[in-house]
Amino acid sequence: MARVDDVMVTPEPKTCARCGRTMQWRKAWARSWDEVRYCSDGCRRQRLTATDEALERAILDLLGDRTGTICPSEAARAVDAEGWRDLMEPARQAARRLVAQERVEITQGGHVVDPSTAKGPIRIRAVRHG
Repeated sequence: MARVDDVMVTPEPKTCARCGRTMQWRKAWARSWDEVRYCSDGCRRQRLTATDEALERAILDLLGDRTGTICPSEAARAVDAEGWRDLMEPARQAARRLVAQERVEITQGGHVVDPSTAKGPIRIRAVRHG
């Protein structure tokens, strides 16, 4: 935590490199905040896999082919047509990572939502500038 004119300033939140959820600064991370990449031991153990990277590419490829939105299930089916159901949460995680990179937006009911707190069905669209 930094001091600015005797006021404590907490660092900006980060995005977990594995699950894409937002991580808030914690006092326990005060000395190592710059090195923190994962939100939990589980994310640190799992790391990113080739399937995770394939899901990110699938999302971007599908969005490149259309002007609207896609469902995470479309990316999951593009990566594994047989076992796509098991890839639903990894597809949502891939979308959250792409949001952190400012390449896509996650929407519900046509409105952009915070990917870390979105519950239920989501849609993914390319970032709209302007």
